[in-house]
Amino acid sequence: MTIQRPLRLHDLFDRQLSIDAERIFLYTAEGNVSYGQLARMSSLLEAELREAGVVPDDRVMAVAENCPEHVALIMACSRIGAWSCGVNARMSAGEIHSFLDKADPRLVYFTHAVSDAAAAHADAGNAVPSVLPGISHSMPRSGATAETSALAGQIAAIIFTSGTTGASKGVMVSHAGLTHFGKVSAESRRLGPDDRSYAYLPMTHIFGLGTVLSASLYAGSSLIMRSRFDPADVFAALEHEGVTNLQGPPAMFSRLVAWLQAQGIDRPACASLRYLYTGAAPLDMTLKRDIERRFGQPLHHGYGLSEYAGSVCLVPMGQRRDDTAAGFEVDGGEVRIVGEDGTVPPQGERGEIWIRGIGLMPGYFRDPDATAAVMRPGGWYASGDIGFIGPDGALHVVGRLKEMIIRSGFNVYPGEVEAVLHDFPGIQRAAVVGRKERDGNEEVLAFVETINGAPIDLSALDRHLSNRLAPYKRPSRVVRLDALPMTLSGKVLKRVLLENYAVED
Repeated sequence: MTIQRPLRLHDLFDRQLSIDAERIFLYTAEGNVSYGQLARMSSLLEAELREAGVVPDDRVMAVAENCPEHVALIMACSRIGAWSCGVNARMSAGEIHSFLDKADPRLVYFTHAVSDAAAAHADAGNAVPSVLPGISHSMPRSGATAETSALAGQIAAIIFTSGTTGASKGVMVSHAGLTHFGKVSAESRRLGPDDRSYAYLPMTHIFGLGTVLSASLYAGSSLIMRSRFDPADVFAALEHEGVTNLQGPPAMFSRLVAWLQAQGIDRPACASLRYLYTGAAPLDMTLKRDIERRFGQPLHHGYGLSEYAGSVCLVPMGQRRDDTAAGFEVDGGEVRIVGEDGTVPPQGERGEIWIRGIGLMPGYFRDPDATAAVMRPGGWYASGDIGFIGPDGALHVVGRLKEMIIRSGFNVYPGEVEAVLHDFPGIQRAAVVGRKERDGNEEVLAFVETINGAPIDLSALDRHLSNRLAPYKRPSRVVRLDALPMTLSGKVLKRVLLENYAVED
């Protein structure tokens, strides 16, 4: 297939369609969907979009949970040249309206058949039935304006950042970055037509859109698609549906371990599984060891973020490491460590992680101030993450600059304290934050979620922390919660922890 213009996301789909239209691409609880069936769904939506007045460089928002209809909509947008803007349906009404204002879409779709939350938003928005059963859409928004800047024709999607520490921003994801990372991700996992990936990760997030969808389209592999995460279903799919690839944030793997413990299962049945991967959040060594023991294979790690169309660093397939390194630069990506003085420190010293490459966003949508705040000369993006390069050249991520706590003049990296907390029996998840005190110092606070909500021995925990951490790193208080507030992509909402603690305190 010869393509004269730059590659777009739907070109990856069309290539697989031309190879075998009858091959199953999506396995869902409601039935299987072939490339040919998905192509027909996409064609119907493309016609509907055009009739509604959608033109190249318009935005089309999808308030969605994973389903074939959402994938078909993404392909239809790509064919027209419109930008798909996915928003997880489980967001609140206020968040949905905020994203609506940011994206300025021509049309809003709702995947109401697979999501009660999407159905509620659809009702609130007076949505009308789509030509495709199972989804609905708003009336066209006459005030929406197509993008006419130099970015016209380049953008595939807008991904909204998680907003764990502040307001969410709209990341513009290019076709070039997304299709290139599809290739990188597929080749890094040696994906092929016989592979099946478990796909619960929302296509509204870069993890789901890039690592899962784009890579699978590039390789011609299939997806076991689910709209929500259910540990029991994961293990059933591993045992009976031939899942070969399992990917997700550390929070997903933590929930899988908790489910196995609750069921009294040590090692799950997963005869076809050949690749495990985690990203999108810091990886804890205790969890890594537990997963590798239970599944009998390496847990690969990588470093990526919404502002890069996938991962910029990956651990090579099959490499079993005794650390939590995020791996090495991928093709087309670059990483450098920059100190406070703006220079590159000696190897092994910590600094801010800067990245650039094919996958880097061209900016935040219609937010030049936020874009300028993170972009640096030479096309570098200042990530706000702290890390260092190890002796073998692998990237190690330590934490976030905004989350670094200054206690008694010393820097405290929450990730280091969280790792020690995770190593204490009974703690399933931990989050460490700093709170300003009257004298300008910062108090170290720890919030923990225990396995099955069980109480913990605070005296034993205090001894554990004293043996592993310097006095200035030890939390002044450990607060047990039934569940830590999380984003839908598996990140802890630390700003919510601080806000709630301030109210309770």
